[in-house]
Amino acid sequence: MTKHNHRFGLVGKNISYSFSRGYFKDKFEQLQLSGYTYENFDLQAANEFPSLLKNNMDLKGLNVTIPYKQDVIPYLKELTPQAKEIGAVNTIQFSENGLIGHNTDAYGFENSIKPFLQPQHTKALILGTGGASKAVAFVLDQLQIERKYVSRKRDAHKLSYDDLDIEVIKEYTIIINCTPLGTFPDVEAKPNIPYKGITQNHLLFDLIYNPSETAFLKEGNKRGAKICNGLRMLELQADRAWEIWQETF
Repeated sequence: MTKHNHRFGLVGKNISYSFSRGYFKDKFEQLQLSGYTYENFDLQAANEFPSLLKNNMDLKGLNVTIPYKQDVIPYLKELTPQAKEIGAVNTIQFSENGLIGHNTDAYGFENSIKPFLQPQHTKALILGTGGASKAVAFVLDQLQIERKYVSRKRDAHKLSYDDLDIEVIKEYTIIINCTPLGTFPDVEAKPNIPYKGITQNHLLFDLIYNPSETAFLKEGNKRGAKICNGLRMLELQADRAWEIWQETF
């Protein structure tokens, strides 16, 4: 087998579709970095993570995706203040003192949504409550945009999908899909919200990037809303992860 000096990878579940492997392969080629590789580590459960580390002791850095952005935290030595506040990790730095958890999703989301924000975009609905949604909520708080989670069950901090009517949709002019609904190959799926309330004052942001225009975004587009998919966010968070990894080379 060929010995690689710098191995990186993505931890997740059912991630053969992943953007990251192709993106970093292209990056390493463009930078003419021989001996640099990026691979998928598909785990069926989070408790397989220690074995992954033990069996791959030459790893230099990892990304983390669905559904383990929160589950990996107990296996890390420390978190950056931002990752700790968000409560989710998508980048792991291999330092001399142990594994450090970072969150570069927040960086990617903030810098990809900012160009689309207009004065009327003061309230946001976050569809879904997984690890990525926590980075989204963090950024909205930093931008002083009022936000509400939407989940299947209502509680003091969340609306349920049954709570959403046309008036609520009109009030919340940013709607962010953090669920996997609409991901290839199930491209017809979309969150169950009253799309009739969407107007040209709205911004719809979908963390999904494949397809480039999901059914959710199509609903916004045909009603004149601004739309944005998750590709730029992914590129930005990946580039930030790369910068972090290079700090320990």
